[in-house]
Amino acid sequence: MAALTYENSGVNIDAGNTFAQRVGALAKTTHSPQVLSGIGGFAGLFEVPTGYTHPVLVSGTDGVGTKLKIAMELGQHSTVGIDLVAMCVNDILAVGARPLFFLDYLATGKLNVDEATEVATGIVEGCRQASCALIGGETAELPGFYPGGEYDLAGFVVGIAERDALWGPHRVKPGDIIVGLPSTGLHSNGFSLARNIVRQAGWSMDHMWDSLQHPLGHTLLTPTKIYTPVMDALFPGQPQAADKAGASDRDHAGAPLPGTAVRAAAHITGGGLPENLPRVIPQGMYASIQRQSLEPIPPLFKLLQDAGSVAEEEMFRTFNMGIGFTLIVDPAHKDTILEKLQPFGPRVLGAIENTTGSDAESRVTFL
Repeated sequence: MAALTYENSGVNIDAGNTFAQRVGALAKTTHSPQVLSGIGGFAGLFEVPTGYTHPVLVSGTDGVGTKLKIAMELGQHSTVGIDLVAMCVNDILAVGARPLFFLDYLATGKLNVDEATEVATGIVEGCRQASCALIGGETAELPGFYPGGEYDLAGFVVGIAERDALWGPHRVKPGDIIVGLPSTGLHSNGFSLARNIVRQAGWSMDHMWDSLQHPLGHTLLTPTKIYTPVMDALFPGQPQAADKAGASDRDHAGAPLPGTAVRAAAHITGGGLPENLPRVIPQGMYASIQRQSLEPIPPLFKLLQDAGSVAEEEMFRTFNMGIGFTLIVDPAHKDTILEKLQPFGPRVLGAIENTTGSDAESRVTFL
């Protein structure tokens, strides 16, 4: 019997080293002065930024899900890394934190260096969009665990916020305004249903509709929007400490907003508006959404709904339906916030209301 080696058992150390060198060079382009280590050590080192009174570290983790199946089917891997960063970063943005650094985990049955480099290029681009540093990660070659040509991704982000400026349900009040920010499509949720619809409809990934700007596969792979620029537009620089004052004569588009202008935020992921908005609404209150404010819903959602005969309630509990992120804001600052966010296409979706006996079971109501 031939002598066994790690390589003929399915793990190529040289390929892993080549990939690590490529990622190291890419990751360096995202580094800030706070990064104290390069890729390749046992740990990533990041110095906590100065200027915070009571800093809180905020962490998040997520993956891309079965959207990866579309990337593998098409052999297009350059955007799923952006999705990975977006799904993690948008979660911590929802509490008012700024992302500091990111780590990734790529697992595959057999490492394809060029394919993995394409994925890593997307991760680096996502970190650039999110204004955070890629400081480490792990690549696992697991023969016999994943089918040939398949891989999975996980991501981990750490951010920072002032403790007394954290957004959340503890700040939300009746009468607060709900502002929605557009998504770029399905983002990275609902793909199990979407792929099932595509399969049953017999659509090919190069199928084209007049209502879509690109073929189906390209449209489905549109990367998840990263909402860090929204934070930058509202609160340039480091997060501001909570301002106990109300509206002030400083409150206009060219001047700083008080820290209390935004009460809470929700990243609209799996479960859509009905499942994600309640996560930041206190008991005894609910979100009243004007259904018309969601129009026009992007055509991809309508195509999927019609092809799969999917009930509207199921669509709204599965997909973001065109709204990827929401802010719950102090009505005294609504106009200023809308003006600052004008480049992002904000919409007033509705308001926070007190729950009465008739709507006690509904945390989100569409009118």
